[in-house]
Amino acid sequence: MKFSDFHYVRPNMEQLTIDWEALIRQFNEAPDADEQIEIMRKINQLRLDFDSMLNIVYVRYSGNTTNKEYEAEQEFFDQNSPLFQELVNHFYKAMLSSKYRQDLEDHFGKHLFNIVEVSLRTFHHDIIEDLQRENHLVSEYTKLVSSAKIMFEGEERNLAGLTPFEMSIDRDMRHRASDAKWQFMASCTEKIDAIYDEQVKLRHKMAKKLGFNNYVELGYLRMLRTDYDSKMVADYRQQVLENVVPLANELRQRQARRIGLDDLKYYDLPMHFHSGNPTPKGSPEWIVQHGKDMYEELSDETGEFFNFMIDNELLDLVTRQGKAGGGYCTYIPNYKAPFIFSNFNGTAHDINVLTHEAGHAFQVYMSRNWSIPEYQWPTYEACEIHSMSMEFFAWPWMERFFERDTPKFKFEHLSDGILFLPYGVSVDEFQHFVYENPDATPQERKQAWREIEKKYLPWVAYEGNVFLETGGFWQKQAHIFANPFYYIDYTLAQICAFQFWQKANENREDALNDYIRLCEAGGSKPFLSLVEYANLKSPFQHGCIAETLVPIKNFLSTIDDMAL
Repeated sequence: MKFSDFHYVRPNMEQLTIDWEALIRQFNEAPDADEQIEIMRKINQLRLDFDSMLNIVYVRYSGNTTNKEYEAEQEFFDQNSPLFQELVNHFYKAMLSSKYRQDLEDHFGKHLFNIVEVSLRTFHHDIIEDLQRENHLVSEYTKLVSSAKIMFEGEERNLAGLTPFEMSIDRDMRHRASDAKWQFMASCTEKIDAIYDEQVKLRHKMAKKLGFNNYVELGYLRMLRTDYDSKMVADYRQQVLENVVPLANELRQRQARRIGLDDLKYYDLPMHFHSGNPTPKGSPEWIVQHGKDMYEELSDETGEFFNFMIDNELLDLVTRQGKAGGGYCTYIPNYKAPFIFSNFNGTAHDINVLTHEAGHAFQVYMSRNWSIPEYQWPTYEACEIHSMSMEFFAWPWMERFFERDTPKFKFEHLSDGILFLPYGVSVDEFQHFVYENPDATPQERKQAWREIEKKYLPWVAYEGNVFLETGGFWQKQAHIFANPFYYIDYTLAQICAFQFWQKANENREDALNDYIRLCEAGGSKPFLSLVEYANLKSPFQHGCIAETLVPIKNFLSTIDDMAL
């Protein structure tokens, strides 16, 4: 069934609650584990029904944030998702107190009960109104940033529409495009400060209500991190500082030489080559067709998956006015259908985002038959292994997209993976500061961001841009508002994806088999167990980052990038 035909009906919360509570009573009164397992199946179907409706609305609203009907439905879920979470918690409590718990653990696996125990610590009836407000604030931020209507080069553009101009070989053009973007963000900064200030205080209040010292502790549990903690993350950030930042600094120096500058300014950073950045050589439709060919050739599994996506119109790829920014993959469980959302704008990012989100979509497609919702997706840092590794598994087909620009693309893609790591840990360290200091003023937060930037991104020069010099850059990063502590997950996954890149260079078949097996595992194991299951090394392991960088340094050192 095509996505446009997916049936949406607003959940009837009153009837859902009646049905749910009846099933919980039956569960508690069940005579044996088999009966409880059957009742769990019925409860989980109610969960899948609700999640399906929620995600249909999310896709339709993010596709057009100006549509009042979709906005109203999004507001419904902003208000009712916390009430639904309370129902799920009633279910979780019944599971934990089941007299057949051991039989249930034997049937579903111990990890389900680890997830249940952690989830129960993150929720209480007393925070429902806070959660509703939190959801509303996230939607408010999304709508604000999506509202950009910037006149540039004779046309009205949103933020994604400015990106090609920010990569122009004409330095004045990219300077003006960059400033146009940041002028828009600066015009919103007081509203964004107000949204974020309320979010931070709200999240801190929820943490205190639930018995935590601050939101850092609650935030980690909301991310379902059962096998590592903030101390391990802090040590990992230090490894990035020691091992990655010097290499990233060298790459920025190489970039300056390539484009004929003594030093890089903030508006030069997106432009990698004097002759221009690599770009795909065809239309969005042409990209999708080449994507279809690529995935059919990559493996039987990926071919089946991508044809399913095309046949059912599960791709919304091109930027347009009113569309939310960024890219994502979500899942509509009742149709066993992933959905890929992005903002194509004619840059190499179109290919990166397609392969990246296809990695997410392929994973959930491969784990779609897990019978319980908790196992359909893993935690975020594991999810990002699927996406970032898929970007590298697609490398042999890049000539079809980039033609003569392929060497440029590969050099830029691998370099960008390195350059991303310091930024990713900057976002994480910033969020730790914010939630460890919930009473900090907006100005103090911006000052902290600027200091963290100087630590991890010493090459950044803002040359008089007051908004950026005073610490405003982070306000464009949607994850900070919608998913606290998510961003470090991209960096952990990047280290794992680099390992897959190296494994594929040594034995492509074995690497792909490990990758597909990882996707099939879904969320049935915690992060570090999934890493081990995929025959990868933990990014937290001392020496892992340094070891992972060796083949990348060797590859980049063999490239005469001045000739590209």
